[in-house]
Formats: sequence, structure tokens, C-alpha cells
Amino acid sequence: MAGTKKTFRNPWAWIPSLYLASGIPYTIAMSISVIMYKKMGISNTDIALYTSWLYLPWVIKPLWSPVVDILRTKRFWIVIMQFIIGVSLACVALTIPLPSFFQITLAILWLLAFSGATHDIAADGFYMLALDQGTQAEFVGLRSTFYRIAMITGQGLLVILAGYLENHGGIAFAWSVSFMVIAAIFILLSIYHKFVLPYPVVDISKVYDKEKGFLGEFLKTFVIFFKRKEIGLILAFLLLYRLNESQLVKLITPFLLDARDKGGLGLTTSEVGIAYGVVGIIGLLLGGITGGLLISKKGLKFWLLPMVFTIHIPDLMYILLSQFRPESLVIVSAAVGLEQFTYGFSFSAYMMFMIMVSEGDHKTAHYAICTGLMAMGMMLPGMISGKLQELLGYQTFFFSVLLSVIPALFVALNVNVDPEFGKKK
Repeated sequence: MAGTKKTFRNPWAWIPSLYLASGIPYTIAMSISVIMYKKMGISNTDIALYTSWLYLPWVIKPLWSPVVDILRTKRFWIVIMQFIIGVSLACVALTIPLPSFFQITLAILWLLAFSGATHDIAADGFYMLALDQGTQAEFVGLRSTFYRIAMITGQGLLVILAGYLENHGGIAFAWSVSFMVIAAIFILLSIYHKFVLPYPVVDISKVYDKEKGFLGEFLKTFVIFFKRKEIGLILAFLLLYRLNESQLVKLITPFLLDARDKGGLGLTTSEVGIAYGVVGIIGLLLGGITGGLLISKKGLKFWLLPMVFTIHIPDLMYILLSQFRPESLVIVSAAVGLEQFTYGFSFSAYMMFMIMVSEGDHKTAHYAICTGLMAMGMMLPGMISGKLQELLGYQTFFFSVLLSVIPALFVALNVNVDPEFGKKK
């Protein structure tokens, strides 16, 4: 029976759907939960604090990535995690109408976040096992594109659906139905991948050296990473480059949704879906493509400082929006689109830096460590951003975020980057 299993399938049959499934849990945990809780009447302080904790599974996922590598196959983990994510989303939908919905849905979202982080480990591993190096390079752009489409689906289409349903059955009903729809999609994805994903010959359970011990080998990987030259500057860069974004990301949608007498822009849920989830994500995608192309021409070192400054354009954008508070959805959408373009553009430098730091014998494990540190850099400032905003007000808060350019600029000026790194040969 095993001989009838296909070891290769056309990547177009599974890469788009796999990375669509990979992006949605992160978007729900990081962004959709913020919008839902805001509409359900939760304070900005509680939203920022408790949803920031949902970053934790992505922060610590390097700690259990060897489990995914050793036990069963990557294919198994993908299918089972997608099923668990689907069930978790259905449970969120069923518990939203309950009096204690905030505590219950947060607990379920924790399960979703851990399942999503585990799915990411398995999906990235499967991608490398199922394709040769040339095909990996050929489809890496498609993989990124469908991850972004997942963000559009979550922040855009799902929010627009919830906004429409709010006007026809109330807020709790709207979000329950919306989460049930995305739950059904995930169950279908799990079934689809059960039959469509190939069975790569090398996708097998790993056997580690019993004499050395699994723990000893695993700890050695971390020791090598943290003993590297200039590790202090490397850690500072990974934690501080996105310091402004980590604070803004939890407060952008509350700012767009809050009433004008509270300093917000007073947009409806559907309008936020259009501005932030559709126009914004398109800007993010275009910015990422542009940033990657430019780095391939001149290298990471050439573009690093310009991108450090560019990532802080959104700080200025939201200072202006909070000052003038335009009522036109077109103006707000254009501002959000420009803001997201600069994020996508500047994030290219961050991704290339992580790739540079991960070079060596333990590339996969070290890249996982970098992504964990990236998530930590997003989680910790985000936890206090809501309280800071409520103390300062939106306008002063956005100005304070602008000051985070100072530490980011310091580490960018001092970190060592090979002038040739990133250039297309």
C-alpha cells in the first residue's frame, strides 16, 4: 500500500493552500482577535495586554520544533494541526455569545496559537523535504504571496463579513458566524491536504544518537547561536528593529474603530476591513516585493539604514491622522495603504538579516531562534501599549512611538553586515 503513495505532486496543487492555512491562524491571533474584542466592548488595555500573550507560541516554538522533527512525519503534523485549528475556531464561534466569552475565547485562542505555531514548523519543514532546491527557489514567491492572501482573507474579507452581519443580527451573532465560516474552511483544508499532499521519501521520523542524548544535541544548537560574534548587537537588532510596529499593531484598529469623541476615526467594522485588511495588505505585499528586489540589486548593507527610517513613516502617518481625523474613507484607506507599504518594504531588511544570521550548519534551527526572538520583540512592547495609549491619548501615544527610531537606528549603525550579502549573483 505504501508503494502506491505519490512521492511528488505538482506544487501548485498544495503550496498555495498550505501557506493560506499557515497565515490565517497568526492573523486571527494577532489582528482579528483585536477587532473582535474591541467590538465586544473590551478595553484597549486588556486587548493589548492579553492578545499580546498570543505571540508567545511563536516566540517559543524553537523549543518544541525538534519534537515535530522526531515524532511522526511533517505531513502528519500538518493535517492534524489544521484539524485542531478548525475545531478551535468552531469552539470560539460557539462561546462568543456566553457571558464569560472573553476568558473562554482567550483560552481557546491559546490552543489555536500553539497549533498554528506547530503547523508553521511542520509546513516549513515539509516545503524543504518535498521540493528540491531549485523548485524551492522557484516557488518561494508564491509561498509568500499566499501567506499574504491569508492576511487579506482574515483582516479583509472576514472583517467585512462580520461588519455586514453586525447590521443584521448583532455583534455576537456576527462574529460567531464569521468564526464558524473560517472553522469550516480549515476542516476542509485538513481533508484536502490529507489526500493531496505528497509523501516525500525523506519525510520520516528522525532517530537521534542515544549516546549523545537528544537534550545535549539540542542545547548545543542554542550554545552555538548565542556564542557567535557580536551576539549582543544581533539580539538588539532582532528585538528593537520592529519596536514601533510592536506598539502600533495593537492600537491601529482600535484607533480606526474608536468614536471621534474618544480621539478615534469612528470607522465601521466593514470600513476597517476595507482600509486595513484589503488596501493595507495590498500595500504590504507591494512593499515586500519592492524591498526584496532592491536588496537583490544593492545588498542588505546599502538598504539597511534607509529601511530603518522608512519603517517609521507609519508613526508620522498616525500622528497626522490623529491630528486631522479625516472623515473620508478614501483618505484613510490611502494613508493605511502607504503605511503598510512602508512596513512591507522595510521588513525585507529584517528578513534578510535573519537569513544572514542563520547561515551555517544549523541554518534551520537558528532561523527558528531568530523568528522566536522576532515574536518576543513584538510581544513584550505590545503588552503595555494599550495602557500607554489610554494614559497618553492617541496623538501623544503615536508621537512617543516615533521615538523608537533612536534605538533602532543605533543598532543598525553598529551591526556588522557584509556589503555583498543579499546581492543577486
